[in-house]
Amino acid sequence: MDEAPAGVREDAAARVAGRSEQRRRQIALLAEPGGIVRADEPVRVATRIDRLSHHYRDIHPIDPVSLAAADPAAVTAAVAVLERIIQTNDLLPVGYLEGGAAAARAVGRVVVRDAHGRLAGYGTGSLVCPELLLTNHHVLGDAGTAGRSSVEFDYQDGIDGTPLPLRAFFLDPGRFFFADRELDFALVAVKDATGELARFGFNRLVAPEGKAIVGDFVTIIQHPGGEKKQVALRENRIVDILESFLHYQTDTEPGSSGSPVFNDQWEIVALHHAAVPAPEHDALGGIINEGVRISRLLGALRRQSFPPEQRALLDRLFAERTTLLSAVTASTAAPASTAAPVSAVGPAAMGGPAAMGGPASTPSPASTVQPASLVTPAPAGMALSADGLSTWPAETVAGRWADGQVPLTLTLTAPVVLHLAGPVTAASPVAASPAAAGPAAAAGPAVAAGPAAAAPEAIQIDPDYAGRRGYDPDFLPGGHRVALPTLHPDLLPLAALDPHAGDGQPYVLNYHHFSVVMNRQRRLAFFTAVNIDGPTSLRIRRDPDRWIFDPRLPDSQQTGEDVYRDNPLDRGHLVRRLDPAWGASLAVAKSGNDDTFHFTNCTPQHKDFNQNQTTWAGLEDYILDNADTRDLKVTVFTGPVLAADDDPYRGVQLPRQYWKVVVMVKHDDELSATGYLLSQDHLIDGLEAAPAEFSYGAYKTYQVPIRRIEDLTRLSFGTLADADPLARMEVATTAREITHLSQLTL
Repeated sequence: MDEAPAGVREDAAARVAGRSEQRRRQIALLAEPGGIVRADEPVRVATRIDRLSHHYRDIHPIDPVSLAAADPAAVTAAVAVLERIIQTNDLLPVGYLEGGAAAARAVGRVVVRDAHGRLAGYGTGSLVCPELLLTNHHVLGDAGTAGRSSVEFDYQDGIDGTPLPLRAFFLDPGRFFFADRELDFALVAVKDATGELARFGFNRLVAPEGKAIVGDFVTIIQHPGGEKKQVALRENRIVDILESFLHYQTDTEPGSSGSPVFNDQWEIVALHHAAVPAPEHDALGGIINEGVRISRLLGALRRQSFPPEQRALLDRLFAERTTLLSAVTASTAAPASTAAPVSAVGPAAMGGPAAMGGPASTPSPASTVQPASLVTPAPAGMALSADGLSTWPAETVAGRWADGQVPLTLTLTAPVVLHLAGPVTAASPVAASPAAAGPAAAAGPAVAAGPAAAAPEAIQIDPDYAGRRGYDPDFLPGGHRVALPTLHPDLLPLAALDPHAGDGQPYVLNYHHFSVVMNRQRRLAFFTAVNIDGPTSLRIRRDPDRWIFDPRLPDSQQTGEDVYRDNPLDRGHLVRRLDPAWGASLAVAKSGNDDTFHFTNCTPQHKDFNQNQTTWAGLEDYILDNADTRDLKVTVFTGPVLAADDDPYRGVQLPRQYWKVVVMVKHDDELSATGYLLSQDHLIDGLEAAPAEFSYGAYKTYQVPIRRIEDLTRLSFGTLADADPLARMEVATTAREITHLSQLTL
């Protein structure tokens, strides 16, 4: 079972043979100075550098167009990065070993049994979310085989050379099983009645490309031939990248079926499935290993339809932005550490090992032990949410640990997600104001773009307001037109008017990729509307905030700096800074990013407001990354609830509730529109609190029917209420508190 069947090996051998000449050229280039930049496609090289910038603060994305044009500055910068990070000697940070130890915890030996219960062979598998195990199709080809099989963790020696206590778990194909013969992978649920599985963590699968290029070294954690866990540490080098497969050569033993293949950042880049002879590479062992690319594997899963219960399990696979690190109870001296979920930095944050824990203290029979119904319970102090995940942004982790718990940080990196970036076109700088977080502020710093980005790029506002197209009602796929909300006739006289609007709607202020409609009396927005294009979005570093008045409106109709000076109020983005930061170039994306710093897109919020709005801030990202979203495009409407009795302060009434409507098209071409309120219990219940009882830190996120938002705001969303899944539920729902984003009804 550890060796791929003949058909798999023959197909792999054909692919290896068909790429011989190209592979030789690429290997030759890798031996030349600076050749690592030329051994792969420029776009892939730029994407790899972008991905590396998630892990190393001093690495900046490089414009792929400049790289493809062989621009000397771009090539020099790329060579410097790749030779330092990839073509390095064997001196690696200590955190690399810690990350590897965490990754290895989630890798187990798959024990395969036939219809008579007899041992049929072994494979390797890795937990890739709290309850799902990934291995090869040729290891677990059908649900019947999976139902008779099991996975064993800690089949390895400890640091003292003695075997660790083995932990075995039956597989649960009745709960989830999917196998793909063409891509040779199988995904199956693992039975875990006591919660002990959580101590082994999981290795997050990351869909975006940029995890590997030709020349990258990879590490395989495996149970070769069913033996104890072993690691081929940076002993394989990628020599070719095909549409669905990676080829890597080795001078060691071939990898084991179902083994995860990691890059140096402990992201799984491939699922190993075959090794074939390559006589032309005798100097390097004469073997070419082949693995299935993780991005293609995840793409195949996304295209499948699953029942709701299985889809809920699978959704955890795509929650890349949520990660785990382990925690230990400081007062406990037991050898088993406890896994506590937090959002964190380090290799796990970009899809690497998600959690790590020590070995269990209760011994069990070794080697081919059968799974038992009685296993050691999780140690005291283990803190897991309902699905084993938590979504605190990294900067709020400090101070949120329970008494006696401290985080075990692996390799500390900036908790950001970056995409390709390039040179920025300069425009006129505008006046600066202090930085502050808002309800839509993205967590964590980002990294400057461009190979020569030595200093932060200032917020720069495009002076050509006539050229801004604003919100696009025809943005979503499938011919679904989503018009702007309409104001109640009583509200129209309160709308601020743009005297230069021409033939357009005079009360709609257009910006790059979003629009705002202002209430001139309240000096705040009625609503904002933004289009988000996931595939072309860029994660631009947040530089010192520079808020400006929109010159199309009188300053008296906007809430400016005087309201925020010398008090506990924050400037809160309505359209999140990064939502309109997308487009064909960095310049276009940065124009959208910078436009969000108009005071028209700002709302005053008490500093305590941000304490409990993590779920609120992550709604768009979750829906883009995890939902059944066609073309990864989303439209979002956001605004404050402008109540007549909002508290006045310095001439402005401070809103107490905020709403959001998120619209997407599912893969079946069905429109889905969902509504949310950032509110407090007594407000949701329609009650009033005494001033002394009101707390700006007590906010929660609620999913509510769109009709309720229409009632609160006196806006009309047209037919969107008909696309609201809450409206189609048999039991009427007024508000559902959302404590984790997986609870969304989409």
